Amino acid sequence: MQLHTSIKGEGDPIVFLHTGLQTGQTDFQYQSEYFSNNYQILLPDLRGHGNSFSDDFSHFFEDSAKDLEETLNVYNIDSVHLAGCSLGALVGIFFAQRYPSRVKSLCLSGVLPEKPANWRYMHRQEVERQRRLLRNEEQVHYFNQLHNTNWREFIYLARDEEWYPFEQTRAIKELQVPILYLTGENNSHELKGASIYGECEHVHVALLPFAGHLVHQDQPELYTFILEQFIKRHT
Repeated sequence: MQLHTSIKGEGDPIVFLHTGLQTGQTDFQYQSEYFSNNYQILLPDLRGHGNSFSDDFSHFFEDSAKDLEETLNVYNIDSVHLAGCSLGALVGIFFAQRYPSRVKSLCLSGVLPEKPANWRYMHRQEVERQRRLLRNEEQVHYFNQLHNTNWREFIYLARDEEWYPFEQTRAIKELQVPILYLTGENNSHELKGASIYGECEHVHVALLPFAGHLVHQDQPELYTFILEQFIKRHT
């Protein structure tokens, strides 16, 4: 399916892939505004988010990669710089694995490099957080306004303990595209990726202080500076 996509700026194309339950318009706002001065910025709503309506989440990551490929075809864009966080980063990994020739560079953050020993506990905590969200009328109203789709179905997807694609995140080292892995110092599980992925010649690693899972929000200026240096090397 073609993804609803906002586009601004001119130049080498950069695609920002948003986190779960956000949209192309609500995430990466600082970065998209900054880079639009010198690049063409594409801000898609992933399937089931914003105005990209879908009620099929059975193969979310595989289908999302195909969605992005179809969307780039519509805009006659051959290859792009990809930057994603959390859910968006996972979609970026699937896209790069399937369409490596269309990826000039890949920037990842908010990614687990391996399955944590306490994953079952982490997952139970996340499910409980989701239940609290669904009981919060103010938050439910916000997401109802934000998404022209049944966003609850996406939440239900993550209730499966096996939903996270650890096989794909482990295989990042095998990707034949330039990769930048950004991690915040406050997330111990993601921090392991600095050593795991840092062994690879084609993977650059940056550790950002005073940042956690959402490094592009916790340290927007530093994140943007590092990403810009990375993109310039691969333009």
